[in-house]
Amino acid sequence: MMKKLGLILLLPVFVFAQYERPGSSSAQFLKIAVSPRAAGMGDSYISISEGAEATHYNTAALALIKNTDVAFSHTEWFAGINHDFASVAHTFSFGTLALSFTGLYTDEMKVRTPLQSDGTGETFYAGSYRVGASYARFLTDKVTFGTTVNYINIFLYSGFTADAVAVDIATLYTTKLRNFRFGIKISNFGSEIKFVNESCPLPTNFTFGLSMNVVEMDKYKLLLSMTAIKPNDVRPIGLIGTELNWQDLFFLRTGYRFNHEIAKYSFGAGLKMNFIGYLLYFDYSYSDSGLLGGTHCVGIRYSL
Repeated sequence: MMKKLGLILLLPVFVFAQYERPGSSSAQFLKIAVSPRAAGMGDSYISISEGAEATHYNTAALALIKNTDVAFSHTEWFAGINHDFASVAHTFSFGTLALSFTGLYTDEMKVRTPLQSDGTGETFYAGSYRVGASYARFLTDKVTFGTTVNYINIFLYSGFTADAVAVDIATLYTTKLRNFRFGIKISNFGSEIKFVNESCPLPTNFTFGLSMNVVEMDKYKLLLSMTAIKPNDVRPIGLIGTELNWQDLFFLRTGYRFNHEIAKYSFGAGLKMNFIGYLLYFDYSYSDSGLLGGTHCVGIRYSL
């Protein structure tokens, strides 16, 4: 059954493999990593998503949360632009509910005109925001399902704003055999972004991936994750990531992106602590983007 399901879900990747229209979609901030753990592994994260961060990567993984999980992250993007993420999730008897927020915003900028190139004395900010509500539950003891409804708002300047509504749908298959997992997701499926008289679709992606512990020893584990993404605006992208786990306390991560014209490699580290019954996670990642430079992402997560 899983083989047939996999073949059916892979069909869109083969059919649209050559479909490529760079710059044809809007709300590109939706593609930015929100988790330093994920970014350190090259964003190959759909099958290993954990905690409240799963609202962005694979909503189905929210069902694995035992009680309450909260995550925050901050990314230093290019040109002084900031990217923030926050999410909280809680499991009830009927499933797991979560709320999430993503924001990409600039520093304060001067208003300039052709006649006043040094500034008019006014200032403004520009930003792109997403607020999401998620639900996930178990379908069987090994399969979970999740969905997120997102409200998206883009603000460029007074009078220049647009919004949209999008849906994410995901599934996750888990086993205890070397922690093997397989995940599938369709993201950002919804209405278009319209500025004045011009409309552009959202960056809809079809993503699938698998992961497992390729090495399991008393003190060490090595996790390997592989992911394929078919966006609606550029060529397919392949992602691969590794995570070295030392006694479930300290983590080292690396990642690489295939067929991506700008972002290639990344790396990161993490620390897990048990503090008076709470699990605390501290993570950092660095992602290289060639001539554009690199981006730093830091995050904290705690689980009750």
